[in-house]
Amino acid sequence: MGAGVGVIKRFLAGAAAVGTVAGVGFLYYAWYPALPPVAPPAAGTFSPEQIERGRIVAAEGYCAECHTRTDGTPGPELAGDYRMETPFGAIHSSNITPDVETGIGSWSEAAFKRAMRLGVSREGEHLIPAFPYDHFTKMTDQDLSDLYAFLMTRPAVHLAIRPNELPFPLSLRIMQAGWKLMFFTPGAYKPDPSHDALWNRGAYLAEGNAHCGACHTPRNAMGAEKKSAQYDGAVVDNWIAPPLNAHNPTPTTWTEDELFQYLRFGVAPLHGPAGGPMSPVPHRFLSTVPEEDVHAIAHYYADIDHAAERSKHDAAALALAMEQSRAGLTGPNPDPDAKLYQGACAACHYNAAPSPILGRPDLALNNALWLDEPTNLFQVMLHGLSAEEGQSGVAMPSFYNALSDADMARIAAYLRRTRTTLPPWTDLEKKAAAVRSTVQSVPVNSSH
Repeated sequence: MGAGVGVIKRFLAGAAAVGTVAGVGFLYYAWYPALPPVAPPAAGTFSPEQIERGRIVAAEGYCAECHTRTDGTPGPELAGDYRMETPFGAIHSSNITPDVETGIGSWSEAAFKRAMRLGVSREGEHLIPAFPYDHFTKMTDQDLSDLYAFLMTRPAVHLAIRPNELPFPLSLRIMQAGWKLMFFTPGAYKPDPSHDALWNRGAYLAEGNAHCGACHTPRNAMGAEKKSAQYDGAVVDNWIAPPLNAHNPTPTTWTEDELFQYLRFGVAPLHGPAGGPMSPVPHRFLSTVPEEDVHAIAHYYADIDHAAERSKHDAAALALAMEQSRAGLTGPNPDPDAKLYQGACAACHYNAAPSPILGRPDLALNNALWLDEPTNLFQVMLHGLSAEEGQSGVAMPSFYNALSDADMARIAAYLRRTRTTLPPWTDLEKKAAAVRSTVQSVPVNSSH
């Protein structure tokens, strides 16, 4: 009996010692010193060439998209306070203008680079990984220096950021160090010698600064990207960011040219326009950067998608889609769902030619019909597309007032059964109502 108690005591003492050592080790891992504040660099510190390079880096990283307030009263560009809803609570982006009190005006270049590479603020606090430093860590020293030059030469905006709404203990910044220990591997991008320079440039941009996986890769229960499901698609801002790999279900392939057209101009001839959260990427950002960088990203994803091999089947898929587009839309049609579709959609989405006409997206080829859920189809029905979204100058009206949830469900069911070879969606009217609940008000481009 006494010997057994002694063994238990020794075990507990050993466990306590191990726990103490582990705790001290974690604190050592988690601690970063505050870096001294600096005076904002003078305007002439950076050359015009470096500032322009930094502008390109900022555009390819979509900095203004997440660092500009959009809810309530829109805020000044790059002044932060963009509200991000997460499963853990709302997070508000930081002010990255060179304001000394509320922005990063007192940050040295070293402090800025540490934040980008390691996710640690100038004050030594761990940043919440809603800021995708797990991607930015791959950026080169030159790109980070150029980005710093660009940001430090923007107008300083004094704008205090709303506090985050994370519950305790997630609100403790040291908790982010634990997240990093499990999911974050710092380090610059290393070129793959088995691929050419164009592929590596695309990979560097896509996996680093452009952080495509932040939206197109599903996340685990801790909010980290699932490396085993890279680019498999995910839900973002109540839309579905579709797969960027061979799991993309559309019948015609996202070829390198389709990807380039979509990323550069906001519309792909066979797959339609960019809508929702994706729309600003081509229109606000990638349309303003060197064309060769957009080609590089398209080249990289076409390789991931095995596009060259998969596109061998595109001719047959395209012919079938055009046949489906024309079927049942001439002469009497007893199908009431088809009649509803004809009245609401067919005037713009009908294609009689051998291939879709630009500006008339063929729904049989669109991601929205082939995804596991009808979310994106309902979002487009409710929001529409303004002339600034999707294809330049081509608008789709909102059907927020014109179609009920039951109407949207009927159209979705009709298109799924007549334009795809996939199983029917379920609970469509309920899902239509759920998507409608995320639309805060009737869009301004509504004409119905």
